[in-house]
Amino acid sequence: DVQLQASGGGLVQPGGSLRLSCAVSGFTLDAYAITWFRQAPGKEREGVSSIYSGHGPTFYSEVLKDRFTVSRDNAKNTVYLQMNSLKFEDTAVYYCAAGRYYGTSYYLTSMYDYWGQGTQVTVSS
Repeated sequence: DVQLQASGGGLVQPGGSLRLSCAVSGFTLDAYAITWFRQAPGKEREGVSSIYSGHGPTFYSEVLKDRFTVSRDNAKNTVYLQMNSLKFEDTAVYYCAAGRYYGTSYYLTSMYDYWGQGTQVTVSS
């Protein structure tokens, strides 16, 4: 059974940091690209960052790449999203997704086969 479990969200003040985790089971990280998405209230789901276990670059949203960093731990079958200098507008539910596609169109939700349940990130003073 393929499962993705996103965790690590919470309430943080502006300027703070959080690290989200996406623990996967039922497959190994070299089988799929893992992408983080987020969805704010009333907005469409947007791609944040994508990583693949094999060779190749990671992909980031242009507006987030200076503050967010994606990484993986193959031994733990987990992908992380380190978020720094958080802003009010980063408030959203963050999801991880797994798919066979890996490339510059990572932000297309139709590319993904499996989704985690989401973890809420709230940036508030």
